[in-house]
Amino acid sequence: MILQTARLRLRAAEASDAAFILELLNAPGFVQGIGDRGVRTLEEAQAYIETRIISSYLDHGFGMWVVTPRDSPEPIGLAGLVKREVLPHVDVGYAFLERAWGQGYAQEAAAAVLAHAQEVLGLETVAAIVNPDNLASRRVLEKIGLRFVDVRQLEGWDQPSAYYLAGVGQT
Repeated sequence: MILQTARLRLRAAEASDAAFILELLNAPGFVQGIGDRGVRTLEEAQAYIETRIISSYLDHGFGMWVVTPRDSPEPIGLAGLVKREVLPHVDVGYAFLERAWGQGYAQEAAAAVLAHAQEVLGLETVAAIVNPDNLASRRVLEKIGLRFVDVRQLEGWDQPSAYYLAGVGQT
């Protein structure tokens, strides 16, 4: 386990999470709000876990972690940190299955991830990007202390992103 909150546990992803990853990445809210990752089979989900999630743990010491309720082993989302080439700072991210929406899980998990980034990993500045139309996600970021900077078009991205920061950085 990486982190624990009052209601949630965040742990490293593993190959056995492939069915959950397949469901999450193909959920309409994920595809619309974050993007289509092109993962359509369990094998592709396992490859995604290995090449995108676990490789981040190995390369950076952090990544996206599987979120489960404390009273259940059943995954309900992902939350964690991502290092993107197109951003100057590590960014906090989260995505939850639609059946877990509206319960405050995203805010609880994202707040724990932000605190971990700053207090444990020593990151002075943490960013976040979100689809500008995703008002619920934008509210989560603001509630956990990130401030809106601007809307920017990131290199290689199809749509603009609302850019947020927490900490001392200004860009």
